[in-house]
Amino acid sequence: MSLSALRDESLLRYYESVRKEVEADRDSMRRGFTHVFANNDAVKKYAADLRQELERRRLNCPPIVWL
Repeated sequence: MSLSALRDESLLRYYESVRKEVEADRDSMRRGFTHVFANNDAVKKYAADLRQELERRRLNCPPIVWL
């Protein structure tokens, strides 16, 4: 499915889920665990595509702070 076909709420929800997963990765790394989700280029590309669509629609969301 194309990102442009998603409703605003779905687009925001997908982006927020990636952002929260990256935060969880960062927290787990602080505790000494390693996790590969946030270091995956495909995830970063997906998040960038989501962010681009959010910006096109002028929807506000907090940025993803990558590891």
